[in-house]
Amino acid sequence: MRFSIFLFFTVFTFGQQTSKVDFKIVTGNIIVNAMDKKVSGTVKYLFEVKKAIDTIKIDGIKMTFSNVKINNKEVKFSNSGKTINLFEGFKKGKNTLVFDYVASPKQTMYFNGIFGNQIWTQGQGKYTSHWFPSFDDANEKVIFNLNIQSFEKSVGIFSNRVIISNGVLKDIVKFGGREIWKYEMKKPMSSYLLAIAIGDFVNHTIASKSHIPLQLFIQPKDTSKFEPTYRYSKQIFDYFEKEIGVKYPWQIYKQVPIEDFLYAGMENTSCTLFAQDYVVDDIGFNDRNYVNVNAHELAHQWFGNLITAKSGKHHWLQEGFATYYALLAEKQVFGDDYFYHILYRNSLQLRNAAKTDTIPVMNEKASSLSFYQKGAWALHFMRESIGAKSFQKAVKNYLKNYQFQNVETQHFLAEVKKVAPKFDTVIFQKIWLEDYHFPTDAVNELLKKNKFMQTLFEIQQLRKKSFAENKEQYKALLQSNDFYPIKTEIIYQLKDVPFKDKSALLLLALQTNDLKVRQAVGEFIDEIPLEFKVSYESLLNDESYDTKEIAFMKLWKSFPNDRSNYLQKAKDWVGGNDKSLRILFLTFAIENESVDSLNFYQELVDYTAPKYETSIRQNAIVSALTINEKDKTVLKNLVNTTTHYKWQFSKFGRDKIRELLASEGFRSLFENILPTLSENEKVQLQRLLDEKR
Repeated sequence: MRFSIFLFFTVFTFGQQTSKVDFKIVTGNIIVNAMDKKVSGTVKYLFEVKKAIDTIKIDGIKMTFSNVKINNKEVKFSNSGKTINLFEGFKKGKNTLVFDYVASPKQTMYFNGIFGNQIWTQGQGKYTSHWFPSFDDANEKVIFNLNIQSFEKSVGIFSNRVIISNGVLKDIVKFGGREIWKYEMKKPMSSYLLAIAIGDFVNHTIASKSHIPLQLFIQPKDTSKFEPTYRYSKQIFDYFEKEIGVKYPWQIYKQVPIEDFLYAGMENTSCTLFAQDYVVDDIGFNDRNYVNVNAHELAHQWFGNLITAKSGKHHWLQEGFATYYALLAEKQVFGDDYFYHILYRNSLQLRNAAKTDTIPVMNEKASSLSFYQKGAWALHFMRESIGAKSFQKAVKNYLKNYQFQNVETQHFLAEVKKVAPKFDTVIFQKIWLEDYHFPTDAVNELLKKNKFMQTLFEIQQLRKKSFAENKEQYKALLQSNDFYPIKTEIIYQLKDVPFKDKSALLLLALQTNDLKVRQAVGEFIDEIPLEFKVSYESLLNDESYDTKEIAFMKLWKSFPNDRSNYLQKAKDWVGGNDKSLRILFLTFAIENESVDSLNFYQELVDYTAPKYETSIRQNAIVSALTINEKDKTVLKNLVNTTTHYKWQFSKFGRDKIRELLASEGFRSLFENILPTLSENEKVQLQRLLDEKR
C-alpha cells in the first residue's frame, strides 16, 4: 500500500520526541459503537523517558480525553485537536500513562451499511490516530494489545459478528450479553499497521510448513468460493520463508475480505485486509484472482512491518520489495514465462511513464508506479547481477540486522556490498533510484534471457511484414505450445486482415482452448461473418466472465434476429462480485422488451441502492440511466453515491451528476428530489447545483 506523503512530514515533527521518549507497550480496552459510529475506551501506555523533554505528544485526531494519569497520579494535559499533550508527571526512566478517550472517526474507521454490517480500519494513508490514540510517525514502534468489546446481543444484527485484530486471540470474555475479544502481540510495530475488522465471518485455519497458523476468513455466503479465493496461499507462505531466509516474524497470519475496501489490500501486521472483489469462484479466478495481492501483502510482513522505511524517500524499500517478492511467488505458481511477461509489461509502463514523470524512486513524491514497479525492477536487476544466492544472503542479513527497526536505502545497499563487493551500489543507486529515466537497454537484455521473451520480440517484428509473408509462421505458432502472449500478439496482428484471409488462423486460435487466446479472438473481431457465427458463439461457454461479456455484446450487435437466444443463454449468469453479467442480462432483456421487463427493471433499480457494494451500484446506475435517465429512485441513489467514503465511487457520482446537469430538464429534477434527501446528501447535491448556475 502507498503511504500518504503527509505521513512522512510527521517524521520530522516527531523525530525529536522519538529520540527522547520510547513508547514500549500499549493496551487498549475499547468499545466500537456501530449505532453512533463512535469508538471509545481506556488506553494504557508504558513508556521510557530517555532524555529531558518538556512535552510528550500522542496523536489523536478530534478526540476527547479524560481521567489522564501518569504513574497513577492525575495530571493536567492539553488537547490540540490533533494531539494529546502531556507536560507533567513523567520522569526519566519507566512511566505509565492511562487515560480515557472518545472518537467519532470521519475516516480510517469505516462503518459499512446502516448499522455497520462490517466495521474495519485502514490506517495507512489516513492514520490510525483517527480511531486510536497512537503515532503518525512510523518510526515509533510499539507492542499493541487490544481488548475489543462487542455489541449488545439484544441489538440482534450483531449476534454473529466476529472481531478480528492484530496478533493472537487469547480469550473471548462473555458477560451480560457482551463479549470482549482479547488480542495480544509480542513484538513492536508502527501504528499505521494496527487494525480491526468486525463482521459476519467464518474461517479455516491451516498450518504452514513452519507451523505458523494461517487463518483464512470469508463471509458465510461465500464459502463455496473459499478454495479459489485462497488458492496457493500456503504454497506462497512456505515459499517466502524459504526464499527470504527469515522465519515469518509474527505469531499468526490472518486474511480478511472487506466489502468496499479502499485498496486492493492492506498489510496490517499479522492481519491483512483485502477487497471483497478478490473473493472469486473457479471461473472468476481466470479473470481476476487474489494471488498477486495475496503475495504482495504477505511480503510486507517482512518488508514494511518487520522493518519499516524511515521516510518517504525510502518507501521503495517496502513497495518495491513487496512487488518483487510477489512476482517471485507468482513465478513459483505460474512459471518462468508468466514471470518474465509481467516484468515486460511493467517495463513498457515504466518506459512510457518516464517520458513525463521526472520524479525518481528515491523521492517521497514518487508515483506508485515508481515505488512499486520500478523498485521491483531495480531489485530484479540487482538479483540477476550478483546472483540469487548472494541476493538472498544480503536480504537475510538486512532483515536480521534491522528487525523491528526503521531503515534507509543505505542500510540495504551496505548489506549488498558485503556479500557482493564487486557490485557498484553507487552506480546502481544513481541509475535505478535517483534517475527518473528507465534503463530500457539493460532491461531488454535481462528479458531476452528468457526464451519465450525472445520469441515474443521476434513475433512483434513481424508487424513490419505482409500477411502473406507471415501466414505460415502464424500457423505454426498457433499450433505450438508457446505461452499465450505470443498467440494473442498474432491475433492482434490479424485485426485488420480481411476475414477470408485469416479465418483459418482464427479457427486455429479457438482450437488452442487457451482462455486468453480465445478471449483475444473475441476482442479483436468487430464484425462477425455469418460463416464464423457458430465458432464465435462457443465463446459464450468459456470459463471466463470477461469473455462471456465480450462475446455476448458483439453477437448481440451482429445478429439481431438471434437476440432472444442470447438472452436465454445469459438468463442465469451472475458474474463476479460486481454482478456484471447479471446487470448485462437485465439491461439487454429490458431493451429487448422481454416479457418480464418490468420485473427486470425493478431488479436493476434495486441494485443501485446503498445496500449493495459500490461495484454493483455503479454498474447498475450506468445501465439504469441508459434505460430511463429520469427515474427519481435512480437519481436519488446517484446523489447518495456522492456521500460515500470510497473516493473513486463518490467521484463517479459527482461526475455523473455534472454530466446530467448539462442536459435540459435535469436541474429541476434534482431540485425536486432535494427535500427528500438526507442532510449530507442535500449538502453534496446543492454544491453540484451551485456549480452549474
